[in-house]
Amino acid sequence: MVPPSLLTEMRGAAMSLTAAASGLVVFLLSVSVVQGQRGWGVTCSSSKICAVKGSTVEIRCSFTYPSTWNGGVNTLENTFWFTKKKGGELVDLTTDSEYSGRVEDLCGNNICTLRIRNLRESDSAEYRFWIKTNQATYSGHPVTLSVTDLQVSRSGSSTLLQCLSSCPPGQTSYIWFKNRQQVKEDTSSYADFRYDSADSYSCALKGYEDFPSPSVYAPKLPSVSVSPSAEIEEGSSVTLTCSSDANPAANYTWYKEDQHAHLSSVNEGPRLVFTSILSSDSGQYYCRAENELGSTRSESISIDVKYAPKLPSVSGSPSAEIEEGRSVTLTCSSDANPAANYTWYKKNEDSPKASGQIFNITDFRAEHSGSYSCGAQNKLGRSNSTFHLAVVAGGSWKLLPFVTIPVVLLAVISLSVFLWIRRKRASRDSSEPEERADNREECVPDQLEQQDDPQYASVHFNNNPADPLYSNMRAARPLRHTEQQEVPEYAAVKFSSAAPKTRGQDSEEDPAALYSTVNKSR
Repeated sequence: MVPPSLLTEMRGAAMSLTAAASGLVVFLLSVSVVQGQRGWGVTCSSSKICAVKGSTVEIRCSFTYPSTWNGGVNTLENTFWFTKKKGGELVDLTTDSEYSGRVEDLCGNNICTLRIRNLRESDSAEYRFWIKTNQATYSGHPVTLSVTDLQVSRSGSSTLLQCLSSCPPGQTSYIWFKNRQQVKEDTSSYADFRYDSADSYSCALKGYEDFPSPSVYAPKLPSVSVSPSAEIEEGSSVTLTCSSDANPAANYTWYKEDQHAHLSSVNEGPRLVFTSILSSDSGQYYCRAENELGSTRSESISIDVKYAPKLPSVSGSPSAEIEEGRSVTLTCSSDANPAANYTWYKKNEDSPKASGQIFNITDFRAEHSGSYSCGAQNKLGRSNSTFHLAVVAGGSWKLLPFVTIPVVLLAVISLSVFLWIRRKRASRDSSEPEERADNREECVPDQLEQQDDPQYASVHFNNNPADPLYSNMRAARPLRHTEQQEVPEYAAVKFSSAAPKTRGQDSEEDPAALYSTVNKSR
């Protein structure tokens, strides 16, 4: 007979309802529990049950009771299934919200069966069957239910798999499946397979093969997507995503192929994100998916970053100076994607001089001198490069950047300072004793080149501000020398020196004086 305190707990148990799903039956361990006293008895089919998550379990108990008890007729009034929750609270399964819709109490011929569908891991608990007559209440021993979630995992070596469950060892057998076909049965939860990356594996408890574990398999061929899928422009945000069907879930690594087909790991994870993509990011990309059962790589995907033209560069052919009247070919090039279109302009002229990457001047004349620009343009932008084309002394041309004029001016200033220093030094030498003058008169012409004689020059430059400044200054050599080095420039300056006289000659002129003439090139 049940103590009154226990009956009070049963009557005061909290009740509520909830929804649930259905499942199938799992096997029961056949350990009988029999309890009886003077005609009272409850016998259950098992004292320990291991069931699979999502399946259905049935706990079957039979009972007996005496027809009379305590001098009166003993009549059956009701049966109950109770479970003890955490904290010791007893709950009637048929009215508890956590079991609502999932529990059935089927009784007949003194046999009652508790059926729980769609098992949850939280259903793991002790269950007890009670009978109540008009004279007394009686219960059987508790039945322990363990609900497990089957999983397959690689264990130890690369080919050893384990069927993971919370069932006590040795209480059941395991069925193994390869590609959903049964291939092995064993009381051990371990199985050694020479598996291939294309195969899948799962396990189940014996007798309930309809409830296998989720299959495990190596990653399938990954797919790669690009967002945005439209044309990619430099500076925009671009995301590459890799996905693969795999269990356990795959880990992902991204690679970029360079022009030599070497591999360079660039990112870990399913997504490769460019917050501000550069033109240098263009190339072939692929991802590799890997888990404990194997790995595979995706097909390569091409990333083509579009960008506006970079600063153009201009080259001339021939690259050396040529004579006036000859042809000149100028070539403009710019890094751009898509390829740039080119237009040639001359300063202060509205109409373009030419279009295309090459600009030809078949008969180059002085009037062709001036500032030009090459414009490179595509649908993403435009870039210009300016240069100067000039005719210089001697009837030849030069392709000049605008920095040439400051460089020439600096050279002219340096030359003026040099001449001023030489003149001061010459003045100092002329005040020395007469003996030095006599010695200077005895020098032969070849020796004149080695002396620091005063030199005077008048330099005139082209005043046209549109043209660069050039100068070529040459000191006259003694009469026996005829070489004259010429550099084509805007102005040419020649220095002439009087021939030395002997002591008997007329000495009205200063033998150390230099006279110069300036010839301007036409």
